Amino acid sequence: MTQHLPVLVIVVPLLTALIVPLVERVRRGSAWYLVTGALLFSTYAAIQMLVQVSSGPIEGSIRYALGAWSAPMGIEYVVDRVNGIVLTMVAVVGLISAVWMRPSLKMEIREQARGSYYTVFLLCCVGFMGMTITGDIFNLYVFLEIASITSYVLIAMGKRRQALYAGYSYLIVGSIGATFILLGIGHLYMRTGVLSMADIVALFEANPELFEKSDVRVAFAFFTVGLAMKMALFPLHGWQPSAYTQAPSAASLFIAATSTKVSAYVFYRISFSVFGIQFLESALPVIRDGLLVMAAAAIVLGPLLAIRQNNLKRLLAYSSVGQIGYIMLGVVLLNMDGVTGGLIHFWNHAAAKGALFCVAGALVYRTGSARIADLAGMGRTAPWTATVLTISGCSMIGVPLTAGFLSKWYLGAGALAADRWMIVPVLLASSIFTAIYVWRLLSLVWFAPKEAVPAVTKEVPWAMRGPALVLAAGCLVFGLSSISVSIARDAARALGLGS
Repeated sequence: MTQHLPVLVIVVPLLTALIVPLVERVRRGSAWYLVTGALLFSTYAAIQMLVQVSSGPIEGSIRYALGAWSAPMGIEYVVDRVNGIVLTMVAVVGLISAVWMRPSLKMEIREQARGSYYTVFLLCCVGFMGMTITGDIFNLYVFLEIASITSYVLIAMGKRRQALYAGYSYLIVGSIGATFILLGIGHLYMRTGVLSMADIVALFEANPELFEKSDVRVAFAFFTVGLAMKMALFPLHGWQPSAYTQAPSAASLFIAATSTKVSAYVFYRISFSVFGIQFLESALPVIRDGLLVMAAAAIVLGPLLAIRQNNLKRLLAYSSVGQIGYIMLGVVLLNMDGVTGGLIHFWNHAAAKGALFCVAGALVYRTGSARIADLAGMGRTAPWTATVLTISGCSMIGVPLTAGFLSKWYLGAGALAADRWMIVPVLLASSIFTAIYVWRLLSLVWFAPKEAVPAVTKEVPWAMRGPALVLAAGCLVFGLSSISVSIARDAARALGLGS
């Protein structure tokens, strides 16, 4: 079975999604066990493949031809040191979200709709994992649409009417972004005649003059705009605050921790593996400079906008705008340290932001709203949840011994190596702004007056507490362990950087 893991990691949750509504109709509440089991298998498969490729040569990969039809005639799934990281991240966060959501859904989703929610959730996981693992550029678009459509539905399933508006807004922006990506695929296919990423790379390496063709450059520009919209890169982030705020808490947790990171990974893959470093260095410096400005603006303005918010979910949504700026900065710096910092920030943001949305979900579970003011006194009545908020908030700031410190350190080193010294004060300013809103939260949680009556009177169930603590622990593990840096640097080498 081991040789079939690249396809089983997708097929198992896909088939489970199809039978979940029937099982839930036969026996209420039993579908959750199927969802959790399917994602547990996907997590095992993803970790197993990541270990396998990490123990081999830097350029090594696992390749699986669907239906025994080899590329370019067939579709190929590929796992290497780069997408193995992202695939594992999506599977682990999906499993944690599945465990966490069970108590939350009882309050936020009516009983008759839970089977449908489980199905859509699993299909969303399939879409993100498929985007990560596919080696075919059109199959990438197919999985992107699966992930996008299910994300719209998950957001729209919120119990407030505003959730429908948020889902519809995301649908409009997401559809425009997907159209740009499809146009990029079309221009690339028009020039190369193949859809396999490996064959496109081979064609470019054999014919470097193709990089001078206008349709190739236009294709990259289309990919850049489309993926920037999908990952909510400033100033194309307008859909994100409402989507994260109005979605059910379980959907906010999963989408916030995975969606924009998967789109950012696709941009990494398209930039480094399809077009290549030489193209990025010489062909389109204007786009690189534009992305640098957008990433720097996101890094500063994201946390600055977060300071003004009174709703915890909305605050975290604006915070995510800034965090995507860090990840995109890795591409723009185009050196070993910069890309290492960007890759480490994939993990940091997934763990820290996932943990913070667990806290937001706990607040909704206990009070019915996500008002920041209701955090007052939580440290006394819900110390475990308050600890999760403290650890993940420190990682967002970049406090030493957390993953956030490592990612910002390497991004700063990459900026200096690329002679982009002006990025260093940008990183420092962002950390200061992040510290301001995190301290605002922590001061309410731990230092509220004793006479104040806490809105959160007790801890959430362990089914919600446990996953949140695992994510918070991840912030420390990634920050304290040298393995995270080693894996990120090996992945950067696999992308063609360093030696």
